[in-house]
Order: sequence, then C-alpha cells, then structure tokens
Amino acid sequence: MAKKSAVEKNNDRRKLVEKYAAKRAALKAKTRDQSVPAEERFLAQLELAELPRNSSKTRVRNRCEVSGRPRGFYRKLRMSRIALRELGSAGKVPGLVKSSW
Repeated sequence: MAKKSAVEKNNDRRKLVEKYAAKRAALKAKTRDQSVPAEERFLAQLELAELPRNSSKTRVRNRCEVSGRPRGFYRKLRMSRIALRELGSAGKVPGLVKSSW
C-alpha cells in the first residue's frame, strides 16, 4: 500500500474531527462542570483520552486548496501566498488588484 500524502492525512483528520466533535464537546463540558462529582469528571477525562488523537481540532493543519502547501496560508482565501500571487496575477481572484510585485 502506498504512503498517504500529507494532504490526504490532513483530510482524514478533518473527517475524524467532524465525526467525534459532539462526543468530544460533551466530555469536555463534563470535565469542566464543577457540579459533577470529581470521580465522574476524572472518568470523563479518561474517556476523552481514549478518543483518537487525530479527532482533536488542533491536529488539523490549514492547507492551501490549490497546492496543499501548509505555510503562508491566508485563511480568508484558503490558499497560500504563492498560489494567491499566481492566481492574482492571472486575474482569477475576484476583488484582488495587483499593487506592485
């Protein structure tokens, strides 16, 4: 079996985050609720630790939609600085006006 690219791994992480979001949120709320007995909060913390690591939202990396590049990422446009420059020069990004580059 071929190795997965970083982009594919990141997409798998996004799916896991979506799948476990509700369960993770419920467990986190339970661990923070001071009205719940300490033992139940601890059990909720253990259950949270047993969820897949990649189901945590912080493990998902912002990547360029065009090139898959993880650095120099513009959130608003969901692309890297390099892809933005190329598409901007070609006039394919609505509202982007070339100033000087």
